[in-house]
Amino acid sequence: MAPAISISLNDSTDLTDFVINQGHGVKGLSEMGIKALPEQYIQPLQERVMTKIEPRESIPVIDMSKWDDPQVANSICDAAEKWGFFQVVNHGVPQEVLDSVKKATYGFFGLPAEEKRKYSKENSPSNNVRFGTSFTPQVEKALEWKDYLSLFYVSEEEAAALWPSVCRDEILAYMKSSKVLINHLLQVLMKRLNVNEIDETKQSLLTGSVRTNINYYPICPNPELTVGVGRHSDVSTLTVLLQDSVGGLYVRGNEGEDSWIHVPPIDGAIVINIGDALQIMSNGRYRSVEHRVTANGSSNRISVPIFVNPRPQDMIGPLPETLANGEKPIYKQVLYSDYVKHFFRKAHDGKDTVDFAKITN
Repeated sequence: MAPAISISLNDSTDLTDFVINQGHGVKGLSEMGIKALPEQYIQPLQERVMTKIEPRESIPVIDMSKWDDPQVANSICDAAEKWGFFQVVNHGVPQEVLDSVKKATYGFFGLPAEEKRKYSKENSPSNNVRFGTSFTPQVEKALEWKDYLSLFYVSEEEAAALWPSVCRDEILAYMKSSKVLINHLLQVLMKRLNVNEIDETKQSLLTGSVRTNINYYPICPNPELTVGVGRHSDVSTLTVLLQDSVGGLYVRGNEGEDSWIHVPPIDGAIVINIGDALQIMSNGRYRSVEHRVTANGSSNRISVPIFVNPRPQDMIGPLPETLANGEKPIYKQVLYSDYVKHFFRKAHDGKDTVDFAKITN
């Protein structure tokens, strides 16, 4: 139901107060039935126009039903090297878990603004639980058409105490059910880097911290003028993404600067992408690829990414095994928390974050 409230869309203070401070998000704007996109959301032309969409190209879809098949392992590593993105089917995460977490996402964003506001930066009892909108509104010249809830996992006890009850159990079930898939993917990817066994130290480096977001992209009055998410790469080791049937996720193709490929929704599939941390650890062998989400003029869209990361206190750099044959490192050792802070202190800017870790001659 549309919020019974009137605001001046031309007054940036009024708009910010409504969207951010009052907790309505862009969902609140969408449900007011606005006919024109507020100026603050109009993106520069180069950020909203994809000049070259590759209709014949598609990222690989990998059937995981024969997990131990060397061909499956090769397909995973090849996709990580060439595309940085792939979809998996028959992955072992039950369909009912995927359906439940999608339903729970709608449940959270369907809460009244005053309920969602309890989890905003100003009101949340913990930095580990954050309801927000856009990406980093305080530094963005143009805002993105998206609301989100971000949940950093510490323990079952903290989740029980602090996560919203409307979606907590479903998100925890999705995270737990994805663990086997994540570990299997990492074992396969590590083997090609000459890491034959993931010991406790490596496991912690690869998967020591986990964050799950639930994202809501409401219907937009002028979708061609804005973005759901601007072009960026993830700072994770791996991202495990559940998308709904609406579509709108695009990844940077291999055909030059302005080439983009749509990641079509496949019922029951999960999208996997390589994050910057794994690109750095693999010394550039695996690719963390730019991606973006378009806004939609006719359907609400949701997605649920699990970001599997190093711990904040971990140093990340090329793994010794990747350099064993004399390969020169192209990245230096960086503190992961510094890398993440660098990512969040600016607007989305494509692949520029990874330069933070590059060795410059």
